[in-house]
Amino acid sequence: MNEDKSKQSEFSEKVVQIRRVTKVVTGGKRMGFRAVVVVGDKISRVGLGVGKAGEVASAIRKGVESAKKYMCTITLTSGTIPHEIMGNFGASQVMLRPAPKGTGVIAGGAVRILLELSGIRNIVAKSIGSNNPINVAKATLNALSALKNTENESQLRGKEIKARHAEVE
Repeated sequence: MNEDKSKQSEFSEKVVQIRRVTKVVTGGKRMGFRAVVVVGDKISRVGLGVGKAGEVASAIRKGVESAKKYMCTITLTSGTIPHEIMGNFGASQVMLRPAPKGTGVIAGGAVRILLELSGIRNIVAKSIGSNNPINVAKATLNALSALKNTENESQLRGKEIKARHAEVE
């Protein structure tokens, strides 16, 4: 039992959206809830999940389980991302740019929640196109999972790559 508690405290959870949904059946409409949840360890791992159930609490719980199942690891360079990147999903586009130390997370809505729970401390984000929270969150996750590691890229190219906003220590 102690291991279960430590696993639960390892991740932070935030609800992006809760919506009441209906299903038309023979006797009328059946009400339910859909919860969009982001789970992250605030170091380099983040996941997005959607849960549907008849009650809000069980929809959130299902969303958390789904998010933990589909977590991805993100490449970070001293509190920011190593390079600029665009993420797409549906009609949503998200542009992520690295930022110098002290900038903070400049983003809104689902993008901000995802970036904070992934452990990024300095970044500038812009959401373009559709503002559907699920699609924006998935576009952000696509962008974050497509980030390249500077060490691997420098070996592949045979050149030294310097990050623009890396802190000099």
